[in-house]
Amino acid sequence: MTAALDDLVATLDLEAVEVDIYRGTSPAGPGLRVFGGQVAAQALVAAGRTVTRDDLRSVHSLQAYFLRPGDPTIPILYEVDRIRDGRSFTTRRVAAIQRGEAIFHLSASFHVPEEGVAHQTPMPPVPDPETLPDWRERHGERLGGWHDRPRPVDVRYIGDPVRNGPDSPPRAPEHAMWFRADGKLDDDPMLHACIVAYASDLTLLDTIMLPHGLIWDDPDAQQVSLDHAMWFHRPLRADDWLLYTQRSPIAAGGRGLAVGTIYTRNGDLAVTVVQEGLLRTHRPTTASEAARSLSAKR
Repeated sequence: MTAALDDLVATLDLEAVEVDIYRGTSPAGPGLRVFGGQVAAQALVAAGRTVTRDDLRSVHSLQAYFLRPGDPTIPILYEVDRIRDGRSFTTRRVAAIQRGEAIFHLSASFHVPEEGVAHQTPMPPVPDPETLPDWRERHGERLGGWHDRPRPVDVRYIGDPVRNGPDSPPRAPEHAMWFRADGKLDDDPMLHACIVAYASDLTLLDTIMLPHGLIWDDPDAQQVSLDHAMWFHRPLRADDWLLYTQRSPIAAGGRGLAVGTIYTRNGDLAVTVVQEGLLRTHRPTTASEAARSLSAKR
């Protein structure tokens, strides 16, 4: 396991401070707020700690709302509400709290494995991850500094990355990437689900910005996650390569919607992700202007 992945796993190992109350911290870094994927993964860890898994029940869905920016310099308390323990399903609600206020809410459902009908959208044909450059090979020395730090998740963009500079031209609101934990994890399925929850927030919201020639740190744009939902359809390992296809069907009213599908290396559709985000920009972009820009590029 790399040091960066080891740090992430340690960040997800919450401290139990009372019955159904856990404390989490954030890794040191220059960010002014807690990364959304981190608080989602930690909240899922807290929910999972209260679920008896003798019958192998695992998380199958989560719905979450980002309420306030999290402060990375102070701990986060996670309070778990045991909503229901049924024969097939277990439901938990988690509130993440800082300074006496909720910054994040998560509802998660856990399900006993069952047999049933099965179908899926096939995985699109893409290059193998080993043929694609990693983060440092892709960006070289151009970003440097904080961007050049070791990362717990190895990301391999298919085609142009979503964060390729402040002068990025408008493009279609869709992209794909391979990702995996940068090291070997133990066999706990809950840990793998939490790592995937963490990684699912890395680039999904950026998809909304692509038609408008914006990137996440553009001074002319404000980008904030509002809600995040995931459905875990099949077991998966976060330390195996996973294909993450992402698209944004709409942006309107200052908000944008992005949809992601995560496939295992052998083509099984394992996770569906949906996220809505706030997107404000000082540029006079409109849907028709974005469409004209995309048409001119084709």
